[in-house]
Amino acid sequence: MRALGVSIEQPSATDLLVHGVGLRGLGAPSHPLDMGNAGTAIRLFTGLLAAQRFDSRLIGDESLMRRPMERVAKPLREMGALVRTHQGTPPIDITGGQPLHGIHYHMPIASAQVKSAVLLAGLYAEGSTTVTSPAVSRDHTERMLRGSGVRIDSEGLSATVHPPERLERQSLEVPGDFSSAAFFIVAGLLGAAPGGLLLHNVGLNPTRTGLLDILRGMGGRIEVENARMSGAEPAGDLVVHPSSLKGVEVPASAVPLAIDEMPVLAIAAACAEGLTRVTGAEELRVKESDRILALSAGFQSLGVTHSVAPDGMTIEGRAEGPAFGGGPIESHADHRIAMAFAIASLRARAPILIRDTANVATSFPGFVALARSVGLDVVEF
Repeated sequence: MRALGVSIEQPSATDLLVHGVGLRGLGAPSHPLDMGNAGTAIRLFTGLLAAQRFDSRLIGDESLMRRPMERVAKPLREMGALVRTHQGTPPIDITGGQPLHGIHYHMPIASAQVKSAVLLAGLYAEGSTTVTSPAVSRDHTERMLRGSGVRIDSEGLSATVHPPERLERQSLEVPGDFSSAAFFIVAGLLGAAPGGLLLHNVGLNPTRTGLLDILRGMGGRIEVENARMSGAEPAGDLVVHPSSLKGVEVPASAVPLAIDEMPVLAIAAACAEGLTRVTGAEELRVKESDRILALSAGFQSLGVTHSVAPDGMTIEGRAEGPAFGGGPIESHADHRIAMAFAIASLRARAPILIRDTANVATSFPGFVALARSVGLDVVEF
């Protein structure tokens, strides 16, 4: 954002002060914008920059440069944007100065990233823009834009943005990330702390908390205390008790609401009594890694009985005693795979060596220190 001419101060470790430049005040960057490992960032920026008057190029790290981007480029082209990918992946090149028009886009796959990119472009389009999803997806963008005075109509699985004249400034309190909390929710269920774990100030947006419903259906004891609103976002404290888990058939409707938590759900499933089956999760194939493949390889290394399908996995759990052996795990530079197998160490009979873990800092700086504080024996080297 600084490269686009926005002044941002950081008065403390957890505070940002953004000096807005207005809806049409962004400036041309002098270099390609590096999104690192962040799939959300590159897709949302593509929607925002497709509507600007200047050219842009978006790049990322080795993992991000392999991820599919036509899913976001296609609807933006339908709006009149000039967006080019490199055989479907980054770099993304955007030619500015194109007038955009509103569309009604039916997403083939539920994706909050694609929806958000189109809604951001719709801020600048002539006429309203509607995005319809085949299933529920995250609504953080809609909540954020409403807080800035944008009219967004929601009906069923559709969201419609009406282009505003200006955006209103706002103060935001960002609650703790549910996807990060998920690792410690499972750790608590697996007995990391005999008396249970208390997780403070966790975001509980209902479009994010599918994992809670799945784990409760498996017998997990998870309570919400101090429920409140943090700005436009629901939040609360979670009390997680050690629990005896049972395998379940994960409802397909719950998968989009827990897609980022599927790696750690797989760890919980390996420690549950009976079979757990996940279907309708083909989106896992195109995350930072092919997460179905990465989980399967890890389970093979650690002796977990399972089978793989194109859109999911069936896991045979072991509720009594260690559910995992020891051995090496290739994380494929995927932060969620690395952290999930770190949680597996709670029920392992021998050490687990997780390779290529630098990207854990992408989403969860301080993960190792926090894991140690709740009883995990984790060593970095």
